[in-house]
Amino acid sequence: MIFRIAILGFLFLQPSFNSLEQGKQAFRVKNWPAAEQFFTQAVQSAPRAAAPYKWLGMTYAAQEKYLLAEEPFRRACSLDAKEPQACYYLARTLFLNNRFPEALQAYERLPSKNGPSLLGMALTLDALARFPEADVFFRKAIAAGDKQASLDYQQFLRRQAAPKPRPPDLRFEPMDLPASVLNGAAGAMHLPETMFAGVAVFDYDNDGWPDIFLANGTAPCALLHNNHNGTFTNVTAEAGLAAPRNVMGVAVADFDNDGFLDLFLTGLHAQFLFRNRGDGAFEDVTAKAGLAGPDLWTVSAAWLDYDNDGLLDLFVVRYVQWDPKTEPYCGAPAFRQYCDPRLYRPLPNALYRNLGNGRFRDVSESSGIAAHKGKGMGVALGDYDHDGLLDLFVANDTEPNFLFRNLGGGRFEECALGAGVAFNENGKAISSMGAEFRDLDNDGFEDLFITALANETFPLFHNTGKSAFADHTIASGISRQSLAFSGWSAAAIDLDNDGWKDLAVANGHINARLSNGASGLEQSRIYINRRTHFAAAALPGAALHRGLTYGDFDRDGRLDLVITRLNQPAQLWWNRNPSGNWIAFDTPAIGTLVKIETPQGAQWNRMVTTNGYAASSAVPLHFGLGTAAAVTRAEIRWPSGKVQTLANLPANQIHKLSPPSVRGHR
Repeated sequence: MIFRIAILGFLFLQPSFNSLEQGKQAFRVKNWPAAEQFFTQAVQSAPRAAAPYKWLGMTYAAQEKYLLAEEPFRRACSLDAKEPQACYYLARTLFLNNRFPEALQAYERLPSKNGPSLLGMALTLDALARFPEADVFFRKAIAAGDKQASLDYQQFLRRQAAPKPRPPDLRFEPMDLPASVLNGAAGAMHLPETMFAGVAVFDYDNDGWPDIFLANGTAPCALLHNNHNGTFTNVTAEAGLAAPRNVMGVAVADFDNDGFLDLFLTGLHAQFLFRNRGDGAFEDVTAKAGLAGPDLWTVSAAWLDYDNDGLLDLFVVRYVQWDPKTEPYCGAPAFRQYCDPRLYRPLPNALYRNLGNGRFRDVSESSGIAAHKGKGMGVALGDYDHDGLLDLFVANDTEPNFLFRNLGGGRFEECALGAGVAFNENGKAISSMGAEFRDLDNDGFEDLFITALANETFPLFHNTGKSAFADHTIASGISRQSLAFSGWSAAAIDLDNDGWKDLAVANGHINARLSNGASGLEQSRIYINRRTHFAAAALPGAALHRGLTYGDFDRDGRLDLVITRLNQPAQLWWNRNPSGNWIAFDTPAIGTLVKIETPQGAQWNRMVTTNGYAASSAVPLHFGLGTAAAVTRAEIRWPSGKVQTLANLPANQIHKLSPPSVRGHR
């Protein structure tokens, strides 16, 4: 009898052999749904056996579903600490979920240390900024024969060789705005819930004070009028902008040259063009303009004069094919999660030519834009090869980025790979989201800054001036300072008016599962430009930050920030930093390149209204001057190709510029 009970107990502890073996076969051929099903059956039939949990976790990890992988690995490790690799996989998964202290504890508890576990310790210590200890474990991993360790150690050494800046003392004062961005998250885990972000700064009523527009998900958008006293009034209903829902992004420009700034909105299966009537209200002219468009998901947009005919054209960034009725189920029965973008099909972007009569024509096919499908998030404009034609950079999520070189004659060539900006330094397509195309080192060539998810860092590509870019992410110090954060929108602006553009990034984990983001809360960060490197500091207050743009809302010469938070009031961060002198140029001509010269040197900046991710800022073109009391010379290169020169411009003023006598932009 005792023998029979022992046999029954032994059988109870064994997983279902057929389910486990069938799961392994499905795993080997990467049939993930089948593998999940079989391993789940094995877990149910043998809940006290470690192997089925381990294999279930491995199946999730192979699909990069690390949130789901954590619990199976934890169960496998707790059931049998000697189960091959289960405890190691748990530590690695905790690291990939950005839970670095817990990952370190898990690595320390491993019964034996081999090359991969030693490398895991090194990477975790690096993320925790415990650099001397990380160095020791990198060396141990190399000595243990781990091939990847040598490559990671070289990157570690390069990060250590980069400047170690002292965090700047930032002075920003937050103020809640009278509107919130709501994503409607209620447990269905619809992918768009993670991405609502759009925000714009523009003077819609031409009173000389910048106003704010907030795109929204399940609530009306919000137009906030600047009351000139540090407060804002919600005037959405009066302005006729309350109707659109599920709006992702916004792009601002005066498309019809009537002197009033108009709004283009991107969204789920819809896009909208609202013409500013000049009386405080907007008119929906989407259909009239020929922009009703196909039933596709659009995210960001940019206004540009790609053919330099004096009329603003429109570039629209599309994401993936998505339908709530066919949303795939991702996760486990007890824990649903947002699906990975890799499960959705990519889309081509769109280019619309302004015909000058209030109408647009879709030239996506003839221009070559439609030939390339991606998963576009942010868009940035710049003339990277200095040929006088605006080029387009598209930040793609988990796909190679696009750089559309403007060939003239209405044609574009996709050349990101050859230019060196399709992938990160490791040749990997990352979760690119926001993008800025600005000259960050004052050499006259526009560089690229991109935001991405935690553990990917935020790439910084230096424009070599030879129609190519070099990766400066590590050398600039940004690699180390962005490793643990997930960045969305960004802005490249001079926040302390010292003559060097800084970087501001809205941070927040992609997990928007709970109404107020109970997990994944992050602080947004500022990267102060110290000429050879950047020094980062956090803005107080963790949240699911998404949108970010800028404007001088109190007209004190310092650029303030607007940042959106999912399911919380958007915030205006008043810039209270000690400031140098400044100068600004009010020009409506998008694409205009301005070079200024002072005793401190030269600077370049280009008038564009798109920034970061799904954001727009139509404000005067701003330069910090440091101690310079005047600009000795300013060179304005208009989109028409004409060049205008001005001399001895006093500081701390906005100088209004009008294009030479060609078909004007206003």
